[in-house]
Amino acid sequence: MATTVKRKPKAASAAVTEIDRDTRLRLYQLQLELRYCEKRAYDLFLQNLIKGTSHLALGQEAIAAAFGVAMRPDDWTFCTYRGHAHTQARGASMEGVLGELMGRVCGLLKGKGGSMHLTDVEKGAMGSYAIVGAHLPIAVGAALSAQYRGTKQVAVCFFGDGTTNIGAFHEALNLAVVWKLPVVFVCENNLYMEYTPISAVTAVEHPAADRASAYGLESIIVDGNDADEVYRVAQAALARARDGDGPSLIEAKTYRHSGHSRADPAKYRPPGELEKWLERDPLKIYRERLVKLGVSRQVLDDMEAEAMRQVDAATETAKASPPPPLELIDRDVWADGGSSWRN
Repeated sequence: MATTVKRKPKAASAAVTEIDRDTRLRLYQLQLELRYCEKRAYDLFLQNLIKGTSHLALGQEAIAAAFGVAMRPDDWTFCTYRGHAHTQARGASMEGVLGELMGRVCGLLKGKGGSMHLTDVEKGAMGSYAIVGAHLPIAVGAALSAQYRGTKQVAVCFFGDGTTNIGAFHEALNLAVVWKLPVVFVCENNLYMEYTPISAVTAVEHPAADRASAYGLESIIVDGNDADEVYRVAQAALARARDGDGPSLIEAKTYRHSGHSRADPAKYRPPGELEKWLERDPLKIYRERLVKLGVSRQVLDDMEAEAMRQVDAATETAKASPPPPLELIDRDVWADGGSSWRN
């Protein structure tokens, strides 16, 4: 799937046409780390070491990896409950992610937040949000602060296709355009809102891109399974935001390999659909491309082995970490870090 862009005035012109070898290797390495860590999370669920529900992003790694590489360290990421990969792509540690999923004190939030609330402020991962659409206005607020302070930081907000039918989506887009804020909205269109096809409840074919013109934005559709294509579009959108030309709305077409959540067998998918998309697995696509570009299979095999080694090490660290002690129960609740000021 090629990138489709319908240009509007002042559209970003800084799109990357060539991607160097080191960047491509970093993109592949990050996709491997995200995939293997997410698969390990699933394995830990089956071992009953992760409690409750969780929402995996297996198959959607190219989007998180591409933006993770393209963004500046001081930019901000806002993501949904399907946010493990986006948090890790900003540099959050594997043991921090897995520890949080397992409810251990080594977790990013000391085991108190769990799967749907991953946050690492030091890495610019400003939270995963369980309420659909809730984080879009918050990302707009962060972008307003960057504009006010003149820092050239950009807020990047990831959301699913179902969010495009939520009021907060339209409110956030409208205000971001009116104030020309440095924010990039990224719709990860994996075809389904929980268990319902987005096409069954949306009047337009492309739930995000086809609505862009209503806010004076260019219509951007990108192959979300191709890390190079996403990286190019990300570079252009980030440059546009830093140059003061306002927000962008990107629709990345992708597919989740598993169901909506741990309890979903995804039987609503038509026969053959999953198999068709597995042929376009982001890691499969990227490995084949690197081989064609002259990267040896041994180098790629070594990268895959190293990624698995890191996941194994992070898993053992998380398993050895204890649950959070009771004295942490009222920490990180109020602005001063505790509840004493209310008494």
